[in-house]
Amino acid sequence: MEQRQSILRFLAEPGHVNFGGKVHGGAVMKWVDQAGYTCAAAWTGSYCVTVYVGGIHFIHPIQVGNVVELRAEVIRTGTTSLHIMIDIYAGDPKEAERRRCGHCVAVFVALSDDGRPRPVPRWVPVTEHDRALEGSAERLMELRKAMEDEMQRSLHLRPDLTPETPART
Repeated sequence: MEQRQSILRFLAEPGHVNFGGKVHGGAVMKWVDQAGYTCAAAWTGSYCVTVYVGGIHFIHPIQVGNVVELRAEVIRTGTTSLHIMIDIYAGDPKEAERRRCGHCVAVFVALSDDGRPRPVPRWVPVTEHDRALEGSAERLMELRKAMEDEMQRSLHLRPDLTPETPART
């Protein structure tokens, strides 16, 4: 049976600190990818790769020594891909309360043993909240496509996303 949610929980360590004394945003992004992968692999039962992480929002800093909790949840499935909502919480390990420190949505593609995209089990929203989450993922897909189009247009990128070399005249 597919598992729709996963939680990663661990302590923020001194090696995660930035020059400001807080946990480095890059460390948080790595954890987001790991939490998303754990959820995607549990849902699909296969190896998955990250194809997009968007809308990452850092709300509050995470302190070294905090318990960090990443809550990942499937909010939409496509044919070979799935959208995972990831919420980041942290707090004092001696207390039960955790504060929401960030959030984002990541998209993963399931791969077969030969490295090709493979179908994923379909997720069907059951509650009104589930339908709202799926609708949000669909709107984010539209926004992502518009952003990609704008970047290609305004930054003069070719479809392979490498900058064009200006012609010399």
